[in-house]
Amino acid sequence: MTDPFRNRPALRFVPDGAETLPLYLLEPDAPLPAALTPAQRAFAQAQGFAGALGSLCLLSDAQGGVAAALFGYGTAARRRRGRYALAGVAAKLPAGNWRIVADLPPGVAEVEALGWLLEGYRFDDYAALAVPEARLVCPEGLDPARIEVLAEGEALTRDLINTPPNDMGPEELDAATRAVAARHGAEVTAVVGDDLLARGYPLIHAVGRASPRAPRLLDLRWGAAGPELTLVGKGVCFDTGGLDIKPPSSMGLMKKDMGGAATVLGLAHMIMALKLPLRLRVLIPAVENAVGGAAFRPQDIYTSRKGLTVEINNTDAEGRLVLADALAAADEESPDLILCMATLTGAARVALGPDVPPFFTDDEALAGALASGARRVADPLWRLPFWEPYESMIEPGIADLDNAPSGGMAGSITAALFLRRFVTETGRFAHFDIYGWQPTAQPGRPKGGACQGARAILAALPEILGPEVLDL
Repeated sequence: MTDPFRNRPALRFVPDGAETLPLYLLEPDAPLPAALTPAQRAFAQAQGFAGALGSLCLLSDAQGGVAAALFGYGTAARRRRGRYALAGVAAKLPAGNWRIVADLPPGVAEVEALGWLLEGYRFDDYAALAVPEARLVCPEGLDPARIEVLAEGEALTRDLINTPPNDMGPEELDAATRAVAARHGAEVTAVVGDDLLARGYPLIHAVGRASPRAPRLLDLRWGAAGPELTLVGKGVCFDTGGLDIKPPSSMGLMKKDMGGAATVLGLAHMIMALKLPLRLRVLIPAVENAVGGAAFRPQDIYTSRKGLTVEINNTDAEGRLVLADALAAADEESPDLILCMATLTGAARVALGPDVPPFFTDDEALAGALASGARRVADPLWRLPFWEPYESMIEPGIADLDNAPSGGMAGSITAALFLRRFVTETGRFAHFDIYGWQPTAQPGRPKGGACQGARAILAALPEILGPEVLDL
């Protein structure tokens, strides 16, 4: 993979002091700006500009050059049907430096400014792609460096997910983790191959052992003081389904099955770049679920790191297996908070679609903080329950746990209940069942890998871990 931290001017704001052109944001029926000349006003009216969301009217000066632009900001109700309304104009404007002329609340202005930067993202490792040449001055009152960090973290996650599986196996994910660590002075250790058995990670080993690309558990640590936050991310670099092999229609997007790992790395970059005063640990079980003579089998039973036995009833339910050992390792240190992110179940997509990842937690205050953070930063999440009456569905009788309950119902919930069994010593825990993919291009969100939930978590951290500790 190309250096994830390479220079990308489109993901940066125009430096202070640069000459700029005004970009007026107008809602429907709003009066035209008083600063317009009579000729510009007449031209806008002749074009029928009325502030409809996404509409654009370029205005010229007396010499025929571009002098300003009007952008239709639409109604509040219409904007709620999408995200990053301003990003829709970034690729339409001609090259130049632009400044927003509108009275936007700071929270809204930050989301819109971030959306503009994200519209400049292109995954161009394998083909040259045109990048928007319109640049933005960060709106007054905002912290441009902070917003650029958010954009860089999202770009990192997108790059990792978008990289094809021949170039993003467990070893390459290991290298990417070390690149993130090196950027911030963090430390990384790895348990690789058969050492997983010797060190007590039998489920990670079982899932990854059929591939010639050695499985591993990556462990990143950063920070010397403050509350301890542990992020666990599913790093299945490609998922064939194993011996319960997927049909081609289901295997086509399986390069994104390491989206949980990609997302926690993007979030980790944000936390470290912003120098938040906490102790951060990132655990990534990195494997390839392959078909081969050494593949684990349906009806196998393994004893996990936690000591719980697990019956394998579908080798395509491998994500919860690798996460189980990683969560057990995280739980052994009893951090202040464990967050688990994984592209785990199709059931979550059936329930909520590609845009809204569910999260699970027993902690009401944690749930409220995550929901509030998600709303503030336009990074949607929706809480689903750890529904305890379904516990019996993951208990096969012959072992403590079943990795793939029969019946086909409540799949996201039963997967979450499975994972919760491996977190017993830590008081605060949440699991996120993300999709990690944008199926159709939207403003600020091109088709491809997607970072989901990271900014919502970042926004919620002061409320979760204490504003006196984390002042964002």
